[in-house]
Amino acid sequence: MYGAGNIGRGFIGQLFYESGYEVSFIDVNMNVIDKLNSDGGYPVYITNGDHYDERPVKNVRGIDGRDEKAIAEAMAEADIMATAVGVNILKFIAAPFAAGVKLRCARGIETPLNVIICENMIEADQYFSSLVKACLDDGEKAYFDEYIALVEPSIGRMVPATPKEISEKNLLAVCVEPYCELPVDKNAFKGEIPEIKNMIPFAPFDFYIRRKLFMHNMSHALTAYFGSLKGYTYIWEAAKDAEIKLIALRALTESSRALSREYGVPLDELLCFSENLLSRFENKLLGDTIERVGKDTQRKLSENDRFVGAAKLCLRHGISPVNICAGIAAGLKFAPDSDEASARVVKDVQENGIKHAVDMCVAKRLSRTHGLLSRTDKIKSRRLSDIDRLHAEPRKNPHDFFAPDERLFAVHVKRGAGCKPERDPIVSHNLPPRRFRGQIRDRKFNVFP
Repeated sequence: MYGAGNIGRGFIGQLFYESGYEVSFIDVNMNVIDKLNSDGGYPVYITNGDHYDERPVKNVRGIDGRDEKAIAEAMAEADIMATAVGVNILKFIAAPFAAGVKLRCARGIETPLNVIICENMIEADQYFSSLVKACLDDGEKAYFDEYIALVEPSIGRMVPATPKEISEKNLLAVCVEPYCELPVDKNAFKGEIPEIKNMIPFAPFDFYIRRKLFMHNMSHALTAYFGSLKGYTYIWEAAKDAEIKLIALRALTESSRALSREYGVPLDELLCFSENLLSRFENKLLGDTIERVGKDTQRKLSENDRFVGAAKLCLRHGISPVNICAGIAAGLKFAPDSDEASARVVKDVQENGIKHAVDMCVAKRLSRTHGLLSRTDKIKSRRLSDIDRLHAEPRKNPHDFFAPDERLFAVHVKRGAGCKPERDPIVSHNLPPRRFRGQIRDRKFNVFP
């Protein structure tokens, strides 16, 4: 297991152990590595209502991530492998990983090694493959192509930072939600697919990757950004806020409709998944913070990531991503003190203005195919005005951000994208059915003019 962080220990490592494997964790955090070697195991705390159920993980050891020879030897002996290091760290582990490939090649090992790439990035397998192959010669590349398989999963289990009161008792302890399914790309495996508890081989797998990114990751970050604007600390606080929940649900509805049309998946199935997601976000015991979920807006607002990628898919199918774009705008305001990547985005806003930030971070990328927020001056002026207002009044009701002209904007976006305005049988311009709008007013959501 390359990476002994929360996903490594709290999800993949647990599944490997419960499937009968000895688990070797590779990491550069020597406190964690030494503790793994001294204890030979660690506890996983699974949330259950208002308490935790403790589940032990045993038969583990640690390997120093700077010891290339030890890493290569472990890879030569491995039956299955996984990475969970973070997208930005993949480039640093490529060389030691390549050393393991070289050793397997030199020893003539013809048993395939399947590696599950647990990173939040579309086509992370291709990206990591290119990094590793840059360290191999032609013969080793041929061996890699024949015997090494990089398998994409869809990581849905939420494993946030462990609460201080638990980590102080045991450095290795990790807290997780009950959800524990691991969908993987069935077609990516080489040789016999290993039997791993809760692993679900599926093909074609592209749907699961995009569902995770455009629904789970998108709505999670959106909840964080609007939660930050309202002064919340934890995700569960923002997820329980009726106004934020409604924006998140409407954004998920936009993604659901697009994914349904792209892959032919029943819309009801995706809407049920959306409701389940939002209820999972409310899990107080996870203790997930706004800062952790929202960090690195420079990446999360990039071209094919959770927001812009979802918006592009929506527009491809004639759906106005109004609420997804609201999440983008809220993300342009997000900049906790410890988040340098997000601070760079906010600094660009402060130094060059909202228009420049939208053009460079969001609109320019979308305009390559659709023109959202940039095709017409009318649309741009409306959106920039709203974003300016959001920045000037950060504690403002987040729904007022897009409220008065939302339906008009939806029509303008469709026209600018070359789409005809439509009436969906379930969602009309992404607004709740008319019969429910009075109820929403009665609840003082203050959404509709």
